[in-house]
Amino acid sequence: MPRIPIGIQLYTVRQDLDKDYTGTIRRLAEMGYQGIELANFGQLAATDLKALVDDLAIDVVGCHASLDQMKNDLESVLDYQEAIGNHRLILPHLSEEIQARGSQGYREVGEFLGETAQRIAPRGFSLSYHNHSFEFVPDGEGYYLDTLLEAGEKANVKSELDTYWVRHGGADPVDYIRKYSGRIELLHIKDMGEGEEKPFSEIGSGLLDWDSIFAAAEEAGVEWYLVEQDLCAGPPLESAKKSLEYLRSRGMLS
Repeated sequence: MPRIPIGIQLYTVRQDLDKDYTGTIRRLAEMGYQGIELANFGQLAATDLKALVDDLAIDVVGCHASLDQMKNDLESVLDYQEAIGNHRLILPHLSEEIQARGSQGYREVGEFLGETAQRIAPRGFSLSYHNHSFEFVPDGEGYYLDTLLEAGEKANVKSELDTYWVRHGGADPVDYIRKYSGRIELLHIKDMGEGEEKPFSEIGSGLLDWDSIFAAAEEAGVEWYLVEQDLCAGPPLESAKKSLEYLRSRGMLS
């Protein structure tokens, strides 16, 4: 079985990007990252970003976009993404207002994502939802996350599952990878350190069971692993390097 490629969500190194956008992406590629996921876009002209990733021989594998962008500026978003070679859009968060509406709010978002997924499919795009832990509130036989994803299932809305946030919400990442087998193109791999504060930590240094997670991901048809660390104790680029070194030690990349 071919190895699942490894990229990084650029939110991890957002401070470095603010100082040197192209230089930071170049450093990540030199470490061995095979792809990047954009937390936002527009810092570079599409032609310049495409030239950069082509020069580095890496892929843009996804991009986060807000509900407002999807509702009011979708065609421009798609045009930019097409120009940089990306065909995956992800909704990364929900407002507190939507969260407060409970089951109905999540269902309506899932339905909207389904409608949007159908609109963008003819242009070759997929659409995913990225979870945090606030979705893990019981709702029927599952959680709000399930309510959202079930509402978008017929339109093939996908899950960008985040291992840390699933665990933070009190669920098992392995169970959720299996539950949404075939619907997870991008898996955020993120570890959790020990302690009541449940700190973010480099991959392999925390509490998550990576043997089981990676085995489930292979069976579920995950297309990319994306390293992400929301907060880092030291320099974010060093954390990105440590996580990649752990994955390399497992034989997951050369």
